[in-house]
Amino acid sequence: MSALSHLNKYFYKYKTRFTIGVIITIIAQIFTLYTPKLVGDSIRTLEQLSTLHKETVISLLGQNIFWILVTTLIAGFLTFLMRQTLIVMSRHIEFDLKNEVFKHYEILTQSFYKQSRTGDLMNRISEDVGKVRQYVGPAVMYSINTIIRFAVVLTQMYLISPLLTFYSLLPLPLLGYFIFKLSKQVNIRSSEFQSNLSQLSSFTQEIFSGIRVIKANAIEKEKQEEFKTLTQESKEKKIRLARISSLIGPLMIFLIGLSNLVVISVGAIMYFKGQIPDIGIIAQFILYINMLTWPVASLGWVSTMIQEAEASQKRINEFLDVKPEIYNTVTTHTSIEGNITFKEVTFTYEDTGIKALNNVSFSIKKGETLAILGKTGSGKSTILNLLARLYDIKEGSIHIDNQLIKMCNLVDLRKAIAFVPQDAFLFSDTISNNIRFGKEDATQEEIINVAKKAAVHDNIITFNNGYDTVLGERGLTLSGGQKQRVSIARALIKESPILILDDSLSAVDTETEETILKNLEKHSKDITTIIVTHRISSAKNADKIIVLDNGTVIENGTHDELIAKEGYYNELYLKQLSEKELA
Repeated sequence: MSALSHLNKYFYKYKTRFTIGVIITIIAQIFTLYTPKLVGDSIRTLEQLSTLHKETVISLLGQNIFWILVTTLIAGFLTFLMRQTLIVMSRHIEFDLKNEVFKHYEILTQSFYKQSRTGDLMNRISEDVGKVRQYVGPAVMYSINTIIRFAVVLTQMYLISPLLTFYSLLPLPLLGYFIFKLSKQVNIRSSEFQSNLSQLSSFTQEIFSGIRVIKANAIEKEKQEEFKTLTQESKEKKIRLARISSLIGPLMIFLIGLSNLVVISVGAIMYFKGQIPDIGIIAQFILYINMLTWPVASLGWVSTMIQEAEASQKRINEFLDVKPEIYNTVTTHTSIEGNITFKEVTFTYEDTGIKALNNVSFSIKKGETLAILGKTGSGKSTILNLLARLYDIKEGSIHIDNQLIKMCNLVDLRKAIAFVPQDAFLFSDTISNNIRFGKEDATQEEIINVAKKAAVHDNIITFNNGYDTVLGERGLTLSGGQKQRVSIARALIKESPILILDDSLSAVDTETEETILKNLEKHSKDITTIIVTHRISSAKNADKIIVLDNGTVIENGTHDELIAKEGYYNELYLKQLSEKELA
């Protein structure tokens, strides 16, 4: 149970609720002891029927029945309180654990998400946490209940007859051995099933995300066969787990039945030998043994839950133990104005070994605009990733406002950047809320204002619900150009000192592009702007332009300076100019 030790901090957090639950359990178990004793007394009363008056016997039996009902009701009510205390505690722990996992997901770096599948991440925060909840709730509750009941009942049995107690408990070592053996198999098979479930979740998530591509290529049948194979494997693993788990319950019942037989046979012999005074004791012992039936039977169930929780918590710990490569080195607030300097920056992606940047240097002052051009894979997006400190460099230096980027508060740095990615991501929410994502307290007037600057307002008001239109998953309701423009509006409303556009005008026509660029020019007078683009039209008005090729700056200057050089930039300009004329 080493993996489950991670949860001890939560037991400590809810120690008051846990302690109250244990106390209630002890009191409840004490009240359950009265029933066997009262039943034994009733049998002794019936044995004295020949020596006592009939009315006296009936009166004594009535009193016993009354107290059996009272003690049973009290024990039942206390058991209800026990569940309310311990099971509710488990829900609080489930809530805390999910938040812990989610918070850790948020701080993990890009390299982690490149190596992990979405379905697996979702499965660990849902299915695996659910298995762990079974441990901190039902498993712990029934374990406490079992331990206390055993302690209370066995003490009472020993006080009545140590010898009969010894014989009635003989099957228990056998029980422990079988539970140990079966639990090991449950752990192994549970891990296999949960791992397969993650694969199934990942596959399903990818199918839903790429359904348009699947339909476009008419490969529904092939994907259905793949899904069928995965679900068949999942079914087989679950059946293997169920087979081994299903052995535990019948085994427990068999051993309890064996204990009952021992009590009856040994008890009868002891009664005839005069070692126990009356048959009522045998009846008491049978009831005591049967009081242990559910706790003993639950041992198998609890054991299964613990083994499954152990396997699930181990999978959760694998992620929680991953240390983020990027972390905040500064606790004090960092004020960022927008001056950026790259000095001889060289960067290689560790997971692929690809050298993305080689000795790249440039600088931008607050309020200036930098355009970055280059072929696919030239290193444009890498510059943006390094600027947001999604990766750390090992060669060269990056300065923000004349201080090393590592010496900037990471939260302040990222808040200071309004980023518009090439692949615009929108949430399944209203258009207003998608834009408001950049500024939670933004007014409707501010939303409309930035939508106009992004040249998307006229499109939005044509929708039936306007700004209250709910978008499909990932913004599927909108066209590619509309998604990009809504993302631009989201970035503009943030009013950050640094604005980054990562080829975010690629899906709009040239006329709309010019409108947006003119609006951005007015909007970003005091904002440092970086535009990554393939179009000369997006770059020509920038204060500085750099051209990348295989991670190296091959040209830099203004639009006019680069045209005069007659290099890559000039060739691209002439090519795009001729394409525009032909269009």
